[in-house]
Amino acid sequence: MATVHLRIGDLVWGKLGRYPPWPGKVVSPPKDLKKPRGKKCFFVKFFGTEDHAWIKVEQLKPYHPHKEEMIKINKGKRFQQAVDAVEEYLKKAKGKDQTHSDDKSKSDKGRKAAKPMKIIEEDDEDAFKGGSSDKEQTDSDPEPSSVRRLVAGTVSGFKWESSPASSMEPITKRLKIVEEDTGSTSIQAADSTAINGSITPTDKRIGFLGLGLMGSGVVSNLLKMGHVVTVWNRTAEKCDLFIQEGARLGRTPAEVVSLCDITFSCVSDPKAARDLVLGPSGVLQGIRPGKCYVEMSTVDPETTTELAQVITSRGGRFLEAPVSGSQQLSNDGMLVIVAAGDRSVYEDCSSCFQAMGKTSFFIAGEAGNAARMMLILNMVQGSFMATIAEGLTLAQATGQSQQTFLDILCQGQMASTFVDQKCQNILQGNFKPDYYLKHIQKDLRLAISMGDSVNHPTPMAAAANEVYKRAKALDQSDNDMSAVYRAYIH
Repeated sequence: MATVHLRIGDLVWGKLGRYPPWPGKVVSPPKDLKKPRGKKCFFVKFFGTEDHAWIKVEQLKPYHPHKEEMIKINKGKRFQQAVDAVEEYLKKAKGKDQTHSDDKSKSDKGRKAAKPMKIIEEDDEDAFKGGSSDKEQTDSDPEPSSVRRLVAGTVSGFKWESSPASSMEPITKRLKIVEEDTGSTSIQAADSTAINGSITPTDKRIGFLGLGLMGSGVVSNLLKMGHVVTVWNRTAEKCDLFIQEGARLGRTPAEVVSLCDITFSCVSDPKAARDLVLGPSGVLQGIRPGKCYVEMSTVDPETTTELAQVITSRGGRFLEAPVSGSQQLSNDGMLVIVAAGDRSVYEDCSSCFQAMGKTSFFIAGEAGNAARMMLILNMVQGSFMATIAEGLTLAQATGQSQQTFLDILCQGQMASTFVDQKCQNILQGNFKPDYYLKHIQKDLRLAISMGDSVNHPTPMAAAANEVYKRAKALDQSDNDMSAVYRAYIH
């Protein structure tokens, strides 16, 4: 790669993770924020925000030569505001130059030429040396001990974080189809994040019902990637932030469905999912032939089948697409989507799934197959979380260090971000919900019931379910699932 030359004050387009290129300026890093070791990057302050980050050299482009290109591929109110801020900055800088040009010329006469500003090259390790601090941390995202985050903040109102190991790597993913001949269900895996995070949004009008922990992050990413979105939530105040970001407001679920081509729903449980469709001013009243309805809630297969039947009976098109992940992964656009039903709807949702998730799977066969798969996944996750909590409390009861237990665990075969984050939550007493405890207990209950329907034993899940029920009795329902720990210490 040819050496890249940049100077302090140069305007650039900076690409961070899966977010679109954003206008910024190369600036000097704070003295207490050192350059990530082994990374060839520059410190960039983004326009239209209060945010800054180390950006790898291959993720930077000069501002002026690429301005038209970036404006064409990126949309959104906040993006336009950022570009306007750059133009205002340039206008002011030009005005200052014109005002003071004569005075500066006179004062420079007879004066020794000023030392030129140091050119920062990609291989220049000394240019960015600073102090010992190499991270910032937000309250909403506690830093795992095994991960050294550099910067955390918001770009265009949406959360991002930069990690020296992975977040700044270019994301190159493509749609791929995998057919399995074993069994009656084919699985087609769509590794669906667009190349370098650049997404061409669908021209279809998108509706979204439900702005809870998961839905809020999904809608944020849909808007950020340029989709036209109409939102509705039972608590209307939750819509306000998204209206400010460019979303439209629907007064009822029926109105949203009637106005939009594809409507997504993400609510808490089977009852809420049914009420949304069958209740007063519900989805069924707005469904017309050709309208698409996508159920993203984690519900039982019987509920999914019922909703599919009533939607299609009115000429609508139905897809179930529950998601695996957490609030943080939803905010980051890194959910895993498991879909089943009308495959043509799945294909129509391509750009939406790219915006909200890192990977999507289409499971062939009847509607309800995605619900079955998601319940199994969440059954395993919930049981695992209860086991981790049991191990931490047993360590404490036998006089062992819980931190040492975690350190050893995170160096073994079970090491994962999930384990590290949930254990840190427990050790710090931080149970701010990333995935509600009441929801994982609901998923365990539905998975056990599903096992009963096919006479399949689920003893591990049944035991874990009892522990979560105990935690709910201790008023932990609205805390994070890691609060199951408290069931063992009370």
